[in-house]
Amino acid sequence: MSQKDTCDIYCYDEEKVKRIQGDLQKVDIVKTARVFKALADENRAKITYSLCMDEELCVCDVANIIGSTVATASHHLRTLHKQGIVKYRKEGKLAFYSLDDAHVKQLIEIALAHAAEVKVND
Repeated sequence: MSQKDTCDIYCYDEEKVKRIQGDLQKVDIVKTARVFKALADENRAKITYSLCMDEELCVCDVANIIGSTVATASHHLRTLHKQGIVKYRKEGKLAFYSLDDAHVKQLIEIALAHAAEVKVND
């Protein structure tokens, strides 16, 4: 017996739909989706997790953690920086990265907890 995952008839709650559509107009859902898109890459997720474990890491540290070149690590860090996930500071010839704020750490912690309790069909 197969279970359908769609409705058998088309009907919707007009009041609920209009309320939620109005709520969507009040938030920046595009920017939110971009944050999740940036974190959806496995290497960028590893980098973000690593920054949760340590206050800051230089680009060379990150490259070694994810097993990549410095150029690849820099590319991922630039993407994370453009999305407001990480920030950096320069110290001489070194660039040190850290999480932009505590919300990013919370996102990673929540995603890890969720992944631990949910069976995902790969």
